[in-house]
Amino acid sequence: MNYIFIFLILISLFCATINGTMPQTIDAILKSSQKAVEISISLIGIMAFWLGIVNIAKNSGLMELFSKIIKKPLLKIFPDLKENNEAISNIALNISANALGLMNAATPFGIKAMEEMQAKNEDKKYATNSMCTFLAINTAGFQIVPAVVIAILSANGMENPTQIILPTLIVTTIAFISALFFSKLLERVFK
Repeated sequence: MNYIFIFLILISLFCATINGTMPQTIDAILKSSQKAVEISISLIGIMAFWLGIVNIAKNSGLMELFSKIIKKPLLKIFPDLKENNEAISNIALNISANALGLMNAATPFGIKAMEEMQAKNEDKKYATNSMCTFLAINTAGFQIVPAVVIAILSANGMENPTQIILPTLIVTTIAFISALFFSKLLERVFK
């Protein structure tokens, strides 16, 4: 990937030299670098806030309560995990964090869930149906509050960055249902 970026930068500089637009290109590079730092700083704030909220929810037992609420539907989606309570709990926590738009907070729960499922996997070379289903729905990224996107839009000066909540909810719900549907369909095809 680094080679691709180096190639693109060199091509850009070459074209800027040929077109005589090197000062504008350098100016655009510097302004973009400054904007990247501004966005990163605003993301630090929003991520710290939401990670704090998740930590409070976890310490207060709210995440456990949510985990218990969605455990029954999750057992219908992952029927072979009835014996693996730790994996179901981590899946619930992963889905909860993703729903709040906290992909970074969701990742450790997702990794733990996969490790738990792999530990119970009889054939270590192949992923189980539950692992594939979890990967599919996790990749779909169901979100109720896209916190990171709102932070980026806010950092870029958008007047009402929260207006993307409804469209995001619609799109991620469709993606989640589609991922679940195709995962279960392909589960029957590739036994």
